[in-house]
Amino acid sequence: MEAETSNKSVTEANDAEQSVSFQRVKAVATGWIVDFVFVSLCRHFKEGKFEDFNETLTVFEAISQSSSPTADEYAEKTMICAFIARVMHGKHLDSQFEEDDSVMPLVSAAKIWSRLEVTVADESVFENITVLLCVQSVAVCLENGQTSSASSALNWFKNNYELPQKVRAKLATIVSQRETYDPLLRRFSFNKLLETVKSFLDAYLQKNPSDNLLKEATKMVLSSQNCEALEDSGTEDAETEDTETKDKSLSETACKMKVEDVKTKRKLMSTKITDVWKPDSCKKPCVSIRRLSKNELSEIISDKSLNTTVVQKKRKTRQKWTWQLDTYLRKGVDCHGPGKWSRILLDYDFEGRTATMLKDRWRVLLKSHAVS
Repeated sequence: MEAETSNKSVTEANDAEQSVSFQRVKAVATGWIVDFVFVSLCRHFKEGKFEDFNETLTVFEAISQSSSPTADEYAEKTMICAFIARVMHGKHLDSQFEEDDSVMPLVSAAKIWSRLEVTVADESVFENITVLLCVQSVAVCLENGQTSSASSALNWFKNNYELPQKVRAKLATIVSQRETYDPLLRRFSFNKLLETVKSFLDAYLQKNPSDNLLKEATKMVLSSQNCEALEDSGTEDAETEDTETKDKSLSETACKMKVEDVKTKRKLMSTKITDVWKPDSCKKPCVSIRRLSKNELSEIISDKSLNTTVVQKKRKTRQKWTWQLDTYLRKGVDCHGPGKWSRILLDYDFEGRTATMLKDRWRVLLKSHAVS
């Protein structure tokens, strides 16, 4: 009877699979994957994890190109990813997102932001981010000594956005006098831009939940943890019963026979899960969503004829720390404090160095008494 019931269930399951179009199932699964990667991108952005963000953005780009969902919702998410990618690279003027290399990342972000107005529930948030993009486009150029670029960026915003008159006038004065420490630039700081974009992402995710795959994965993890807990509990109970049985047996044997030494051996069953397979090589792929600087681009083009071994050796060549890079590091620590290496990376161009490299360099400067 039980066998008949089981066979009937299997037959019904197979019939259900055949009645559903695989293409529709594939579309739903792809949408869930896109949602999961989108949520991961938003999380890395909010946590300021620059390298993790770039890696995840590469995955999102690959998925959207290989099997792009047609729904308007996913088109919105693609635009949002493009927007926050440009904001994330906003301090890096050598990062290029458009064919015109004169278009800086924040100006490119502003172009996309104008198309995302329909996704913003609060109109004041849209206006605030627009002003912040304008102010920081000017501020970043001035910080890098590019006054002409700052003037061009301001003119672009004047022609494409209706900025408050006071802000326009003040920015024109700042550019003409090169006032990099004006209170307006501090009020509309880059950190303020990041915080405001984060609030926009929170509101969008609340209105457009994208956590279907995340919820299912969480259920699976919780279920796995419960199973492990039950196995551990069962093992402990079995060991306790085994111990009690052996103690009783030894006691009876001791009464009947005077044994000088009684040795017991206990076999313990391991409850550890076998390590999953790990590839021999865990090297990160060379492809990155980060737009390369002109120097990096010229090096890649010139090295195309060389073999992989030579390229790998060049990548391992240690780059010297210049006086300018040390100055950036000191300014970053003065602004954010030691330990905030990821945030310091966003403020200055450290020529591809990581947060760990910044931490190691700061230790060297401390030991050499170059800083206090």
